[in-house]
Amino acid sequence: MRHFAVVGSGPAGFYTAEALQKAYGEQARIDILDRYPVPYGLIRFGVAPDHQSLKAVSKRYDKVAESPGVDFIGNVNVGSDVSVEELLELYDAVILAIGAPHDRKLGIPGEELPGVVGSAEFVGWYNGHPDFADLDPPLDGTHAVIIGNGNVALDCARILSKTQHEFEGSDIVGHALEALDKSAITTVTILGRRGPHQIAMTPKELGELGHLEVSAPVIDGADFPPLEADDALEPGHRKSITILREFAATPRDSAKPKRMVFDFFAKPLRIEGDGKAERVIVERTELDENGAARGTGETYEVPASLVITAIGYASPRMDGVPYDERGGKFQNQDGRVADRLFAVGWARRGPTGTIGTNRPDGYEVAELVAADMPPGSSSDRQGAEGLQRLLNERGIMLTDYDDWRKIEETEVGRARPGSPREKFVRPEDWFRALGR
Repeated sequence: MRHFAVVGSGPAGFYTAEALQKAYGEQARIDILDRYPVPYGLIRFGVAPDHQSLKAVSKRYDKVAESPGVDFIGNVNVGSDVSVEELLELYDAVILAIGAPHDRKLGIPGEELPGVVGSAEFVGWYNGHPDFADLDPPLDGTHAVIIGNGNVALDCARILSKTQHEFEGSDIVGHALEALDKSAITTVTILGRRGPHQIAMTPKELGELGHLEVSAPVIDGADFPPLEADDALEPGHRKSITILREFAATPRDSAKPKRMVFDFFAKPLRIEGDGKAERVIVERTELDENGAARGTGETYEVPASLVITAIGYASPRMDGVPYDERGGKFQNQDGRVADRLFAVGWARRGPTGTIGTNRPDGYEVAELVAADMPPGSSSDRQGAEGLQRLLNERGIMLTDYDDWRKIEETEVGRARPGSPREKFVRPEDWFRALGR
């Protein structure tokens, strides 16, 4: 028998567990650990609440969790409750699948002002992440600025621009829905250092912006290169640029009182305000011969009482695990960090790719594990039995998949009309649902 610990129950963790289960069958026990009492990671706390079709992938993860030899162990914080070194004593291999939950910093003056929040914080706030339930972003001003040109920036802009009616069918948490319904924001500006051709936005997410009830995208057609330049782009990216060109060519719908302004070739220099964010000072840029943005010296200001930074994420450091500072991930060679220690997903690659990208990634790492410990081999490590004994001694209250099912049933039962669930946002509420 082999014992494997997968640390993190998001997409990377579940795909890795799936691959290990297929490789070993009944010859291994695979424990999926998570710091929260509930599973799914990015699916629960990161995917936009109005993108329920993406969240449906959790049904596949349910099948993995219900497979023989696979168990979920929740409410265990690897690093504080138990160390990586201790896990390696208990398990044959430890696979780190903790994602990249920390916002990267802008590195400009003023980013510590009240009113400046990272996209992980803002997304966590409207998605019911317990760490950000009390964020209370300032929505009483009329202007918001989002710094970044990826899908997360689009998610934040879309959420700020929707009406309460447009959230029907979503699982946005109640405290965020109420606050957004009272929001005074009428202009959301999305800043990008480079031009339309350099965005990391996908067609589906861009296309949604043309169907918002009260907000319309605003783009300057002069920001685009000649039309023939689109021919060199990958098909999916070319489709994104085509959508942006259509937005630029469409007269603004005066019946829509809100605007979503795409401000390209705009580099934030500093955030200013009297004790809180009030404006972003921006430098106009141009592309050099290598396609990098360089400043032109021309500056202007964009009003903003709320600034959301969406420039990327980083994995947290863990004691005893070598860290790649520049990449915001663990140092690894094709997923191998050290003897019997592996990384997968964003913890391995950095914050790139889609949910589906994690599947081949997880299978590759599972192949490394199987090569080191061929199916049919065994060890005398204690695995979950030893872990649970250790954590019980330390007073850690653990959850399993049956507990999650009870929590899920309670969340579904307390949903507002049309919503799939109303999430609990605090650990004590999760445990209260379990009668503990």
